[in-house]
Amino acid sequence: MNRKSLIWQIFPPYLLVILLAITAVTWVIVHSMKDFYLRQTAMELEARAILVRPEFNDPAKIVDALYVDSICKTLGKASATRLTIILPSGLVTGDSDEDPSKMENHAHRPEIQEALAGRTGVATRYSHTLFETMMYVAVPIKVGDNLIGVSRAAIPITALDKAFRTIYARIILGAFITALLAAFISLFISRRISRPLIRMKEAAASFTRGDFAHRLPVDGADEVKRLALAMNEMAAQLDDKVRTIVGQRNELEAVLSSMVEGVLACDSTERIINLNEAAAQLLGLNRDQTIGRYLQEAVRNAPLLRFISSILKSESTQEEQITIQHNGTHVFHVYGTLLKGEAGQFLGALVVLHDITRLSQLETVRRDFVANVSHELRTPITSIKGFVETLRDGAIHDPDDAERFLGIIARQTDRLNSIIEDLLMLSEIEQADRGTIGMELTPLIDVLNNAVATCEPKARAKEIGVKLTCDEKISIPLNAPLFEQAIINLIDNAIKYSDTKSAVEITAQKQADQMVVTVSDQGCGIEKMHLSRLFERFYRVDRARSRELGGTGLGLSIVRHIVLAHGGDVGVESTPGKGSRFFIRIPASRLITNNPVDS
Repeated sequence: MNRKSLIWQIFPPYLLVILLAITAVTWVIVHSMKDFYLRQTAMELEARAILVRPEFNDPAKIVDALYVDSICKTLGKASATRLTIILPSGLVTGDSDEDPSKMENHAHRPEIQEALAGRTGVATRYSHTLFETMMYVAVPIKVGDNLIGVSRAAIPITALDKAFRTIYARIILGAFITALLAAFISLFISRRISRPLIRMKEAAASFTRGDFAHRLPVDGADEVKRLALAMNEMAAQLDDKVRTIVGQRNELEAVLSSMVEGVLACDSTERIINLNEAAAQLLGLNRDQTIGRYLQEAVRNAPLLRFISSILKSESTQEEQITIQHNGTHVFHVYGTLLKGEAGQFLGALVVLHDITRLSQLETVRRDFVANVSHELRTPITSIKGFVETLRDGAIHDPDDAERFLGIIARQTDRLNSIIEDLLMLSEIEQADRGTIGMELTPLIDVLNNAVATCEPKARAKEIGVKLTCDEKISIPLNAPLFEQAIINLIDNAIKYSDTKSAVEITAQKQADQMVVTVSDQGCGIEKMHLSRLFERFYRVDRARSRELGGTGLGLSIVRHIVLAHGGDVGVESTPGKGSRFFIRIPASRLITNNPVDS
C-alpha cells in the first residue's frame, strides 16, 4: 500500500495519540498507586508509633533501658514492626530487633530530627543493620509540653516493591492489550473514513479517463452521501457535455473532411490550430503532424505565408490568387477571414483554399482556342478578300490570272468549309459526351478496314505501307461512323508526318479488361513538352509544317472526343526521330486472337 495514501495519513497519528495517552495514563496510575501505598504504609507506621507512646509517658520509664527494650521487643513482635525508642540526645534506649547498646546515635537521622522538632518524620532508606530498604516513621513522645523522646516504627518495603512489580507487570500487560485493541479499532475507523474517499479518488480517475458511466455508491455518513451524489451528478453532466462536444467535433470534422476546398486555421501567433485533409493534400502536409506547429515550419509557400501574415496584421478579410508547386503547378483562389471567439475576441485567421487549376487551364484553353480560331479563319478570309480585291482592280479581265485567283479563292473557301465542318463535328461530339451516342455490336475488323481503305490513296502516293493486325471474330459496341472517323484521323496524321517509303501499323488487341487500338508510324516524332497538349483544338507542334501539309488542326481533338463518347481514352507515346504511337483504349467484352491482314 502506498505510504502516502489517506489511510496511512490517518492511522499512524491516531495510533500515536492513543499510545501516548495509554502511556501517560499507565504512568500516572502506577505512580499514583505507589504514592498511595507508601502514604498508607506511612500512616500505619505512624499509628503504631503513636500506640507505643502511652507506655513511656513517665520520664523515669523512658530512661530505663531494660524496660524500654523489653516493651519494644514485645510490641514489635506482636505488630511485626521494628520499634525503636530514642532519647532527645539521639541515644537508643530500646529496639525490637537489635541490642540498643550496640546501636549508634540516631540524632542525625532525618526522621528523628523531624520528630525532635515536634513533627512526624518519615524516611525511606537502606538499613545497614538489617541489610534491606526500610520505611521509618518517627513521632515525638511528650509529657505535657516537654519532649522526652521519640517513638519510631519501621517496616521493610522490599515486599512492597515486589508487590508493585507484579502490579506494574499487570498494568503494562493491560496497557499493551489496550494498545493493540486501540490499534485495530483505529485501523478500522481509518479504513472506514478513507474507504469512501478512496472510492471517490478512483471515480475521479475514471472520469479523467473519460469513463463517465462509473457511479459512486451513496452510503456512509451524510457528508459522504452528499459528496457522492454531487460527484455522480457531475459525472452525468460531464458525460452529456463531452458527448455534445464530441458530436459537434465529429460533425465539424465530417464537414471539413467532406469539403473539396482546403481549410486552414491558425492563431494570432501563426500556430496551426486545425486543417482539413483537403488542405493537407493540397499543401503536401501530414495533417496529424502539422497541427500545433508554426506556419513557417510546415508551409513552404512564401506567397501563402505573406497572405496569412497580412490578415493577422491588418485583422481584415482578404482574398488573392496564389500558385503552389506541389505535384505540379496548382492555382488557388485563397480567401482569408478573421477567426473570432464566442465573445468576439480576435483569435487568429481562417483561410479557405479553392483549387482553380482546372478553371485556369480551361480559361487558358479558351483564350488559345479563340486566338487559334481567329487566326485559322483570318488566314483564308484575308486571302479570299485580297484576291477578290485584286480581281476587282482589273485582274478579272486577264483570263489566266482570273482563273488562277479564282482557284486560290476556291481552295481557301474549301479550307474555311473544312474548318467549319470540323468545328460542327466537334460540337456534335461534345454534345454526345454529355448524352449518349447510338452504338451497335460491330465487327472491329470492318471498321478498321474501312478506315484503311479511305486513307489508302494518300498512303500509296507517298509509297507508305499500311499493316493491319486484328482478330476477325471480335465485335464490340461501337458507333461505327464516328469510330471509323477517329481511326481515319489517326492514320491520316501518321501518313502526313511519315517519310516516303516508310510504314504505318494498326493493331487491335485485348489488354486486361480493355481493347487497345494503336496506330504507329516511323515519322519525325514529337517532343515530350508537346504531348500533354497535343489533343487540344488547333494545337500544332510545328505550325508552318502543319499548314504546308494541310489540315484544320482539329483532327486529334475530334479523335479525343469520339473516344470519350465511347467511354474510353486516348493517348500518345513518341520519341523524336523514331516515330509516334497513338493508342485508343475502350472497354472490351470478348477475347481476341491474332490474325494478320495486310493492306
